Amino acid sequence: MRRLVKELLFFLCKRIFREEVNAVAVIYVTLIVKGKKTFDQVPERIQAQVRELLSDLDVLELAE
Repeated sequence: MRRLVKELLFFLCKRIFREEVNAVAVIYVTLIVKGKKTFDQVPERIQAQVRELLSDLDVLELAE
């Protein structure tokens, strides 16, 4: 799990610097991966971005 979180943070940092990513979406993705939040708890206005980030991490099943 710790390795996954490290990889997640590295991936998200690369993504942030490559294009504009909502910082709140990144926070929600981190919390979802750690099991602290569920996708249903993500505000509707950023759900698409969170879903895309989860897909990029190959953990799209966390958005279901």
